[in-house]
Amino acid sequence: MATYIMLSTLTDEGRKTLKERPDRLQSVNKEVEDMGARVRAQYAVLGSYDFVNVIDAPSNEVMARISMELGSRGTIKVTTFPGMPIEEFLNNMKANPPRADKEDNDD
Repeated sequence: MATYIMLSTLTDEGRKTLKERPDRLQSVNKEVEDMGARVRAQYAVLGSYDFVNVIDAPSNEVMARISMELGSRGTIKVTTFPGMPIEEFLNNMKANPPRADKEDNDD
């Protein structure tokens, strides 16, 4: 499964819903699972976003569907990024080092 970082901001309607029914967060997490993904970690944060979620999903298509479904409700605005563990990133960088083009170095 691929890892995705979902940043979300509550709308006015979302803040009202969450204040009245705080358990709604767990219900949404269950819905995400029903759509084929898993919420691995979830944080309430201060600043430009209200929540940071780490989600495992089998594909970009599944994650796009989840993002659209959640965003279409009018209670949150979402921004989703594919994520890569640092170890995997570093291994990829070591396995595929940048190549210097001789023509670019002959100034």
